[in-house]
Amino acid sequence: MAYAQLTLAERNYIEMRLKHGDSQNQIARGMNRSQSTISRELAPEHRDARLSPYASEQEGQTTPYRQTQSH
Repeated sequence: MAYAQLTLAERNYIEMRLKHGDSQNQIARGMNRSQSTISRELAPEHRDARLSPYASEQEGQTTPYRQTQSH
């Protein structure tokens, strides 16, 4: 199965299911996604890497990520 980024609708679905009290595994099964995909989406370092969470997606663009710098 090829990797595909989560859509804004999928992120909203995750948020709604979390507020409902569902586990990451339950959410993953309901979305037919890997539990690790849900886990990565909820990881603090993933959310902090976004310049403006979901803002660019609402404009029809992909979400920007910071580039890593080599030392």
